Amino acid sequence: MAAETVPPLRPSPARREVLARRIRLLVAATIAYNVVEAAVALTAGTLASSAALIGFGLDSIVEVSSAAAVAWQFSARDHAVREARERAALRVIAVSFFALAAYVSVDAVRALVGGGEAEHSVPGIVLAALSLAVMPFLSAAQRRAGRALGSASAVADSRQTMLCTYLSAVLLVGLVLNAALGWSWADPAAALAIAALAVKEGRDAWRGEGCCAPAASPLAPDVGEEACGCRPGCECCG
Repeated sequence: MAAETVPPLRPSPARREVLARRIRLLVAATIAYNVVEAAVALTAGTLASSAALIGFGLDSIVEVSSAAAVAWQFSARDHAVREARERAALRVIAVSFFALAAYVSVDAVRALVGGGEAEHSVPGIVLAALSLAVMPFLSAAQRRAGRALGSASAVADSRQTMLCTYLSAVLLVGLVLNAALGWSWADPAAALAIAALAVKEGRDAWRGEGCCAPAASPLAPDVGEEACGCRPGCECCG
């Protein structure tokens, strides 16, 4: 006799509210940080004529739009309404990835073919180092909460935040190499690889609606924060 299949457990309503509140707080922190980051990067980039810094500032604006879409989704107190808004939030996040990839690609190519040399920027180096330290924690915390709740949009936005981490590393390396060795080509070359990653993440977000569902062992009373219940063939929680 075949064993009976036990459906995966989902978070209780109380647990869902705890996770939703956590996501709202993390998204608010992400938006606040990126608004400040955009202002500093755009100002420092303009003063130093640094296309990399200006591009980083525009990436922060893209990150704000992505996080704002998740904030809008989770502003609803009713779980059913939040689920209904999931697809629209994923579309905004996907478009944000594509817009970022397009800008970074154009800016990197322009820099590689001789769009002008940027001056050294100490504020830019400090900002890139700070973002490299802060963004991984925000991304990891939101990813855990999104996986536990089964929210593809929260997981996708956490990937957008992680992409900002990669861009911070690229920017930091580029600014330091330019300041120390005059290697102005290092940043745009690495940025092209980041753009390719952004396209992949945008594609996954566009296809990811309804992909994530919290999974748990039938023996467990609740879903752990590290749980990920992606359906076969889906990559939203990868």
